[in-house]
Amino acid sequence: MVGGKESMRLGFWMCFVLAVVFAVLALLFGLGREKAAGFVSGFNSIPQKEQEKYDKAWIARDMRNSLFVWATVMLTGAAGSRFISGYFAAAAYVVWIVLFFREVHLDARKAFEKYLL
Repeated sequence: MVGGKESMRLGFWMCFVLAVVFAVLALLFGLGREKAAGFVSGFNSIPQKEQEKYDKAWIARDMRNSLFVWATVMLTGAAGSRFISGYFAAAAYVVWIVLFFREVHLDARKAFEKYLL
């Protein structure tokens, strides 16, 4: 079983690594702009002809913003875990899971309907 200091250390690293990954991905979506929209899950499964009906810059911008929010949540969890309590890491994961599943849709067309031109 993981003790107090070890759980704080583990929570810190679990959150910190994800914060870095999310921040790097957010930067890639920010730099890639419209081209980065093709990397959004589900959007690349829509036929190319239909993809032209969507605002790809808006899709990439929303994905970038979501990733930055996720990075901030994880960075907060890492800092809280490092300096206050290991429970901050668990709380950060709960918040991230809620934010993540708010954005998940099973139907790709429904997921991107707000981006129609």
